Amino acid sequence: MTQAHSSSQPDAALAKAREQVLAASADKRLRPSIAGFFDEATNTVSYVIHDPATSKAAIIDSVLDYDAAAGRTSQGSADLMIEYVEKQGLEVEWLIETHAHADHLSAAPYIQEKLGGKLAIGREIIRVQEVFGKLFNAGTDFERDGSQFDHLFEDGETLQLGEIQMIALHVPGHTPADYAFIFGDAAFVGDTIFMPDFGTARADFPGGDARQLYRSIRRLLALPEETRLFLCHDYKAPGRDEYAWETTVGQQKRENVHVKDGTSEDEFVEMRTARDSTLAMPQLIMPSVQVNIRGGRLPEPEENGVSYIKIPVNAV
Repeated sequence: MTQAHSSSQPDAALAKAREQVLAASADKRLRPSIAGFFDEATNTVSYVIHDPATSKAAIIDSVLDYDAAAGRTSQGSADLMIEYVEKQGLEVEWLIETHAHADHLSAAPYIQEKLGGKLAIGREIIRVQEVFGKLFNAGTDFERDGSQFDHLFEDGETLQLGEIQMIALHVPGHTPADYAFIFGDAAFVGDTIFMPDFGTARADFPGGDARQLYRSIRRLLALPEETRLFLCHDYKAPGRDEYAWETTVGQQKRENVHVKDGTSEDEFVEMRTARDSTLAMPQLIMPSVQVNIRGGRLPEPEENGVSYIKIPVNAV
């Protein structure tokens, strides 16, 4: 498995990402078209991105609606994305998860059934599967090898979406498996960082690490200042009345309340650790992680044909 990049060694993947962003900044034909879909119930932003020249598309961090009280799923959020894809005449090649989310269920299998495409996530999902497979007592039938996904990305791996180039960067800290996916000049950074007035992601989930998160964020902020950053969540910081999910590397370096330029690693770790100790667990963490480590699929039905979400008691 790949590990977080060490700052003491040359970062070839980051250098390649910088070159890609600069090329796309200079030539708009190398930039993707991007549509964001905000789900207020989970404060999640999902994206459909595509190459205007070829209509090849990717969907990032889709949401399956889930009523926890009733134990019912629905597909309203996903259907909006499907409708957009169909109206635009796009061909979905990839369904990408930036990490195994703890705040919403993925709709990727549902969308894949409707539109096709390969379901993908970073290779370190295997570590997350191991940790949470034990927590949920998933049993030997649950494979902890990432086989629930069609593809596992490596740090520095590239692909083409039509004429748009993509590079994947491993950015652990929030979880071990977080990746940023940079299409042209646009980086989809998952839960590493939020809008500058809100700060950064928590690092206290199993496998999380505040020092790793700091280094991952600084890796992202080493991209060119004009790099567009597209976030997975927004919670409207105090004093801001509208949701927002697009920023730039330059804005984050100047303004991020947790990790702007001049913030040391030790200062960040002290702040992040103290802040995380006050946070409640996400409302949907138990169903979300249980489903998302399976690639967005519900646990296998039991002998009565019903799938069950387990809630471990006094285990977290």
